[in-house]
Amino acid sequence: MIWFALAVDLTAITLLSYALYFRRHGRRDLLLAYVALNTGIFGVVAMLTNQEVGMAVGFGLFGVLSILRLRSDLISQGEIGYYFTAIALGLVNAVAMSAPWVLLGLNALLLAVMYVADHPRLLSRHRRRILTLDVVHEDPVALRQDLEARLRGRVQRVDVTEVDYVRDLMVVDVRYRAAEEVDALAGRTVRFPVPAWAGGRR
Repeated sequence: MIWFALAVDLTAITLLSYALYFRRHGRRDLLLAYVALNTGIFGVVAMLTNQEVGMAVGFGLFGVLSILRLRSDLISQGEIGYYFTAIALGLVNAVAMSAPWVLLGLNALLLAVMYVADHPRLLSRHRRRILTLDVVHEDPVALRQDLEARLRGRVQRVDVTEVDYVRDLMVVDVRYRAAEEVDALAGRTVRFPVPAWAGGRR
């Protein structure tokens, strides 16, 4: 059963890392990290299930490694979700190899959840930005109006994280809903003309 479970695991991590993550986000380094972490966890946990070593040892080891990895690079919260799904797939496929229908069902469930939760059309106009403004707004209404003019959307929440009166700037964490025309332009590729001296056409 281990070869069947391994085949299912490799198929699942390929769908997760390439078909879902890479085609939507385009980071090759994290694609490699997801595949390596998943297959490594599968191999070690599959070995531990046949040895007299406690399963908690394996789970604790990879828990520590995953935390260290997450703190060593700048990745988004969505990429962390893919990270833990890759871990979950490796654990599920190694532990449930004796129950093939349960194994297949859990793989399908995890992949379906990530497909829906990270779909580009799901809440696509709801966004978050951390902005550094070159002005200090004392009036919350004026701050919201300024942010809506800059972001071209409807501000839903603003958290002021820093105010510097010496340099006359403020840092804000903004959650907003983008306008429809801005959302439509987000999927377009903007091409700038290349001047002749830089290799463009004369």
